[in-house]
Amino acid sequence: MQAATFLALRPQGLYCEAGDFYIDPLRSVPRALITHGHSDHARAGHDKVLATRDTLAVMALRYGAEFAHEAQVVEYGEELRIGDVAVSLHPAGHVLGSAQILIRGPGARTVVSGDYKREPDPTCAPFELIACDTFVSEATFGLPVFRHSNAAGEIEKLLASLRLFPERAHLVGAYTFGKAQRLIALLRQKGYDRPVFLHGALEKLTDYYVRRGIALGDIRKAAGAGDLAGEIVLCPPTAVSDIWSRKFADPVTSFASGWMRVRARARQSGIELPLVISDHADWDALCTTISETGCSKLLVTHGEADALVHCFKNRGIDAEPLHMLGYGEDEAPEET
Repeated sequence: MQAATFLALRPQGLYCEAGDFYIDPLRSVPRALITHGHSDHARAGHDKVLATRDTLAVMALRYGAEFAHEAQVVEYGEELRIGDVAVSLHPAGHVLGSAQILIRGPGARTVVSGDYKREPDPTCAPFELIACDTFVSEATFGLPVFRHSNAAGEIEKLLASLRLFPERAHLVGAYTFGKAQRLIALLRQKGYDRPVFLHGALEKLTDYYVRRGIALGDIRKAAGAGDLAGEIVLCPPTAVSDIWSRKFADPVTSFASGWMRVRARARQSGIELPLVISDHADWDALCTTISETGCSKLLVTHGEADALVHCFKNRGIDAEPLHMLGYGEDEAPEET
C-alpha cells in the first residue's frame, strides 16, 4: 500500500478508504476523526466521532451533549486498528486537546497535522514530531512574510501599554477557544496578578480550562464591572469594534493574532495595539517541521499552499496542494 493512497479528497472532506473514515469532515459522515475543537475542523452531526478527551468535551460545550450519535475518547499515543490501518493521535501544540493523526499501513506512515504550532504554550501539550512518509500540513501562515514574534515579548507590549495608559481599559480581541486562555496564562507567567475580565462569550470555555487544572488566576466577568480603567478585558475579535465595546471610555483596542503581522490589516480593523501572537506555525516553523518529519510526499491544506509547495519541490520533495474549502479562521464569525 503506497502512502499516497491512504487519503482521498471527497466533497465531505479528507477520506481514508483503507480505514473508512474521514478527518475533520465538512459534512455529516458515518465516522469522523477530529483533530481539534475549532469550528472549522469540528462539526456536529456525525454518526461516530473519535478524538481526544478535551476535543470531545469542547464539542459538547459548543454543540450540546448530542453532537454525535457516538463519541469515543482516544488518548495521545493510543493505537487503534480501523479497517486495514492503525491510527493514533499525537499532540499538535495548537490548542487544548489538539492532535495530529498518524495512519500506519504496510510499509507506509501518513501524518495529518491538523493545525499546529511549535512555540511553547502553557495551556496545551507541546507538538510531537512524528517521522512519516507523507505529511499533510496546514499552511495558514505559509508565506515568508509571516514570522511570528515571541509571544512573551508581545505580552510585554501589552503590559507596557497598561503602564503608559492606566486610565484606559485595554480591550484585547482573542479567539474564544485557545487564544484567550493562552493569553491569560502568558500574562500570569509574566507576573500579572490582577483580575482579567472576560466577555460573556469567553466564559464557558475558560471555565473548562480551569476545571482541567490549568492555572489562570483571578478571572472575572466584564458584565456589570464598570468601565474597567487600567484593566485587561478579553473579548472575541468582533466585539472590539461592536456596540458592546462602547461602554468603555476611550479603550485601547488590541487584537492577538498572527494576522497582526500585516500592519495594514491592523489599521483597517482600527486596532491600536496589534499583538502578533499566533496558535499556528509561521513560515519558519512550517518549513522546519516539514523537513524534520523526513517525508517524501507533502500535501498542503488550507492557507497559502503554493509557496510551501514551490519551496519543497525545489528541495526534491513531491509536494502538491490539497484544495480543501471550508477551513481558515479558527473561529466562525457567528461563534464570536
